[in-house]
Amino acid sequence: MVKLTLRDKETAQEAVRRFRKLVERSGIKKEMRIREFYEKPSATKRRAKLRAQRRNRRERLLSSRA
Repeated sequence: MVKLTLRDKETAQEAVRRFRKLVERSGIKKEMRIREFYEKPSATKRRAKLRAQRRNRRERLLSSRA
């Protein structure tokens, strides 16, 4: 949970801006986007597998150049 305490002489706009940054850093927005629609477990596994393949491919390319 994100908590925001107002500082002395802080305007509402500054507080909202700080709140948005806190929410962004905490990963709440990302999680909300993921949970917005139901995703079948098979689709989740497929995305994870593709992400791992891309990561491995990138690591192989970087290690072969070094």
